[in-house]
Amino acid sequence: MDEPRPGAPRKITDEQFEDVVVRTLETKPENVTHWSTRSVAAATGMTQNAIHRIWNAFGLQPHRTETFKQSKAPQFVDKVCDVIGLYLHPPDRAIVRCIDEKSQVQALDRSQPPLLMSCGSPERHTHDDFRHGTTSLFSALNVATGKVIGRCYRRHRSREFRRFMHGGRQHGTGRRRRCHPCRDRQLRDPQNGIRETLVCLFPALPLALHSNWRQLVERFFADITTKRIRCGFRSVKALETAIKKHLDAHNDVAKPFHWTATADLIPEHVHRVCQRTSQSGR
Repeated sequence: MDEPRPGAPRKITDEQFEDVVVRTLETKPENVTHWSTRSVAAATGMTQNAIHRIWNAFGLQPHRTETFKQSKAPQFVDKVCDVIGLYLHPPDRAIVRCIDEKSQVQALDRSQPPLLMSCGSPERHTHDDFRHGTTSLFSALNVATGKVIGRCYRRHRSREFRRFMHGGRQHGTGRRRRCHPCRDRQLRDPQNGIRETLVCLFPALPLALHSNWRQLVERFFADITTKRIRCGFRSVKALETAIKKHLDAHNDVAKPFHWTATADLIPEHVHRVCQRTSQSGR
């Protein structure tokens, strides 16, 4: 039993706490997709502020949803161990590179000039835009240094990827240093229907299908999208020039993206996700 404390006694019982949490997690209201503080308050006879405090205490947010994709690739655990082993314990005198593409990067320009940011108001853009073309960014991230080799190509085919691999094969490597590339399994040629277009210039370690979260270069793609690509461009050339400048600026102050999850931790997390999806009743 709790020790005596100052202030008014608690009015919400443990049973009411349990009822709100169980109702939020295991049930859904009629005719809507999720509970709100008002609907739970009406169903339980409690105040909306009380429901809000209970949700905050247990970290419940029924209005929010996120996406995920569970990989069903064969030998998934073995591929996880191979890739993460390279991240955490790279071989001596070797370079580990993560290779991937950011395809169909659009040069978008808003239909009207933006409203600049002011005190109490963010910058605003029109909802419609003009599309001036696309480019594809092929990149290779050096895991040890964080530096990125990037090339933009107007077309997205196997020959462009082959040209990129030839150009970056010896970039930044010594004669006696071996390169261990980790590549996306779905690098493809949509025009010719080629499923995988990696040329065997050196042995490559493919990622399992639907597991781009293990690709460290995706972290760089998120960075360049947030900081540079979302701005307006009136031509594909201007977009490619901005990407090149961002690559140069990134490499000038590059720092490695440190991988912290071990190969044993990830399969345990995947197992818990499988259990939760099997209990969803779908």
